[in-house]
Amino acid sequence: MTGRTVVIGVGNPLRGDDGAGPAAVEALRGRVPDGTVLTVSDGEPARLLDLWDGADAVVVVEALRGAPARPGTLHTFTAAEAAGRTAGTASTHALGLGDCLALAEALGRLPRRLVVHAVEVADVALGEGLSDAVRSALPELVDRVAASVRRERKRE
Repeated sequence: MTGRTVVIGVGNPLRGDDGAGPAAVEALRGRVPDGTVLTVSDGEPARLLDLWDGADAVVVVEALRGAPARPGTLHTFTAAEAAGRTAGTASTHALGLGDCLALAEALGRLPRRLVVHAVEVADVALGEGLSDAVRSALPELVDRVAASVRRERKRE
């Protein structure tokens, strides 16, 4: 057990609300305990597996599309819930986080503990900047991620 906690903001800031994950990670700087790894990823499964390699706990911050859409709505999932979440929501990436988690489990590379905090998007078209709904939800999203990191630190 390394005690290492990794926070991964998944998304692309050049695709509107898909930048919510990276924006949350940036807002976390100075708000989480020293030693917490803060990083971003485009969501490509092999890169995610490499980023969390050796971590005891991983917190993923992700944007998702809901059906029906409720932009700005926040969700928290366990790894099992995220892996099984295919109906009603979809990742904003080619391969969703559920696919990545299934791959990680099959390869024996799933972290011991993983939580996903997600915000529903309004717009992922090309262009920078978050929609009003996602920008308004960002402080609560950051608070939830910071609380998850603090819980992991208490477990150590």
